Amino acid sequence: MSRFPLVTETFIVRELDALVSLHDVDVELRALFPAPEGPVHDLARPWARILRRPRPAAVLRGLLWAVRHHPRALLVAVAAVVTDHRRVPGLMVRALLTVAIACAHAREMEGSGTDRVHAHFATYPALAAWVCRRLTGIPYSFTVHAHDLFVDRSMLGRKIGEADVVITISEFNKRLLEQGTSGTPVEVVRCGVRTDHYAFRPRRIPSSGAVRALCVASLQEYKGHRTLLEAIARGGACERLELELIGDGPQRDELEHLAGRLGLAARVRFSGAQPEHLVRQALERADLFVLPSVVARDGQMEGLPVVLLEALASGVPTVSTRLSGIPEIVVDGRTGLLAEPADIDDLHRVLEKVLAGGGDAIEWARAGRELVETEFELNRNVARLAGILA
Repeated sequence: MSRFPLVTETFIVRELDALVSLHDVDVELRALFPAPEGPVHDLARPWARILRRPRPAAVLRGLLWAVRHHPRALLVAVAAVVTDHRRVPGLMVRALLTVAIACAHAREMEGSGTDRVHAHFATYPALAAWVCRRLTGIPYSFTVHAHDLFVDRSMLGRKIGEADVVITISEFNKRLLEQGTSGTPVEVVRCGVRTDHYAFRPRRIPSSGAVRALCVASLQEYKGHRTLLEAIARGGACERLELELIGDGPQRDELEHLAGRLGLAARVRFSGAQPEHLVRQALERADLFVLPSVVARDGQMEGLPVVLLEALASGVPTVSTRLSGIPEIVVDGRTGLLAEPADIDDLHRVLEKVLAGGGDAIEWARAGRELVETEFELNRNVARLAGILA
C-alpha cells in the first residue's frame, strides 16, 4: 500500500483480516510512505504494529543492493519510469522515489520464501510490486479501485502486461481495463462487508417532522457535497432534512461557508472523521443516506463506495448518483434511487421523491440487504480472491 493506516481505507483492512482468519495465508503488510496524522480505526491497529515500511537508511541499503546484484533490472525500471512520466515531472519524482523504496522491500523479500506481491491501487503500490518482480522474479498482482484508473494511468499498460492477474472492484472498471490488456486476466472481486456486523432495520421515511439524513465521505470535490447542499437549499420537502456529514478533508472550510450562505447552518452538522463504530451508530440513527458523488475537475470519481454497502446492509433508504460502479450497488428503483451526477435539480427531484416514497423505502431496504448478502458479503468475496491469488 502507499500509506497505512488510512481512515478511508478500512475495506482493505477488512480484506486482510478475512484472508488471515479464514484462509491458510501468511501475510506481510508493507507500505511505501508515512501515513498522515489522524484517527485510526481499531481494526487497523494490530496491522499498524507489524507494518513494514523502510526507513531512509534501509532505502539506501536497498538501492546499493540493487546496483550491486541487479544493475540491469534497476536500470530498465528507472528508464521505464522516466519514459512514462516524462510529461508529468512531479509524478516522475515520486515514482523514482517509489523505485528506491521498492528496492528496500525487494532486498528483504529475495530468498524469503515470498510467493507473491499483491498491491492495492494501480499507482505507486503497483509500481513497487512491478519493481520487486523486476529485481527478484516474484510474481505480482494488483487491485484497481478508482483514482488509480480514472486520474493517473502512468505505466498502467506495463503494470498490467507483466502482472499475473489484475483484480478490480466493479464491472465498470473491468470494461475500462480490458481495453488496455494484452492477455493478462482481469477479475472482478467486489469490496465487501460483514453483513452480520450491521443490524438490519428497514425503515420508512418519517411522514412528518425532521428527517435525519447522513452522508459519510471525505470532504473532497468528487464526493459531491456542494451539489447536495445546493439541492437541499432548493426547499420543498427538503426543508425537513437535517444533514450530518461524517468525514474530513480539504473542502471542509469551503463547505461550512457554503452551508452558512445557503441558510443551512442550523440543519447541517459537520462531525469530522469518525471511527468505524460511531459510523455504524450513525447509520442506525439515520432515516436517509445520501452519497452525491460527481466527477471532479481532475477526473477523480468513485470506484465502488463501501459506505453504500454499509447503508444498504443497515436498511437505510439510500440515494446516490449514476456514476462508475455505483449503479451496481444502488440499483435505481430497486435498492434505492439515483440522480445524475452534479445535477442540482435532479438530485433535488430524487430527494423529494424519496421523501414522499412512503412504503417504497421498506422494499428498497429489503432488496438492498439481499443484494449485499448475495454479491458483497466480505467472506465470500475474500474466498474468491484467495482462490485467484493462490
